[in-house]
Amino acid sequence: MDQTFALPIYLDLFAVFLMAATGAIEAIRREFDLVGLLGLSFATGVGGALIRDGIFLQAGVPAVVRNQDYLYAVAGAAVACLIFGRRAVLSERFVALVDAAALGAYAVVGMEKSLAFGLDFAPAVLVGTVNACGGGILRDVLMREEPMVFRPGQFYGLAALLGCLTYPFLRQTFGLPPLTSALVTIAFTFLLRVLAITRNWRTVPVRDHGLFRRRNPPVALRRLPGRVYYGGGSATGGPSASQGECP
Repeated sequence: MDQTFALPIYLDLFAVFLMAATGAIEAIRREFDLVGLLGLSFATGVGGALIRDGIFLQAGVPAVVRNQDYLYAVAGAAVACLIFGRRAVLSERFVALVDAAALGAYAVVGMEKSLAFGLDFAPAVLVGTVNACGGGILRDVLMREEPMVFRPGQFYGLAALLGCLTYPFLRQTFGLPPLTSALVTIAFTFLLRVLAITRNWRTVPVRDHGLFRRRNPPVALRRLPGRVYYGGGSATGGPSASQGECP
């Protein structure tokens, strides 16, 4: 079993920081106290990694509590959102872009770690997708909400899945180095997520007898329709604004 992680740790920390920031922004919108802010930032930022290491890989103590840099990344995201909170909370565009970048980064990290621990391709894709979406799912559960990633809406889980498929494809088919493959995959996932928002590409319920279809005309990224799912949080208004549609 090859347990050599081929990507630099700062890529993992980058994903944790961005995902934790989306949790912190949601906590600010809901007017949580400092404990709530830090708790939600931690759950959203490292929830996927805890599921990956603790349940799937079972590789001893999870990396997020073995290496203090992950906690620093979460704390840094929370502090940054406290300092720039008002501007970040009011900017749907900013939150959507941050989450789109975090989604691709976490998908790549989860996929690479799974392959490094000797998982076959299909299980590695599963772990990578859960790694990308797990923080948002945990956040919704803590907020006593139905995980929006499971509901019809703009591509989110699908974008993470395609990112997990893209990374090994680039490495094995084109022989690209791990870091180059990771950066290309992050860019691809980011672009797919942004297009899903701007052009309103949506999945639909199974009862509609289809996997996805396009509804409504394209919209500008700065005016997102309904709820934009970003790692488990809403991207519009306060608590009452989180009832829109999104995966």
